[in-house]
Amino acid sequence: MATLYILFSEKLNKYYVGACTNLDRRLYEHNIGHSKFTSTGIPWILVYQETFDDLQAAKRRELQIKKMKSRKNIEV
Repeated sequence: MATLYILFSEKLNKYYVGACTNLDRRLYEHNIGHSKFTSTGIPWILVYQETFDDLQAAKRRELQIKKMKSRKNIEV
């Protein structure tokens, strides 16, 4: 199983879209500063998730969302 997830940082007022196979671990990594990009937005809050059979499908959905390039589509 794989998960597409959307996080929100109140500090930055920004969303982050990602895909992974272990959401609990990945959210933990984002909130301890494991990734340089997301370290500035701690704490990150999970606001949306979708599950998929495999990581490839989750990453396709991630790209689809990122191509929209508008928070209006995320905030619906």
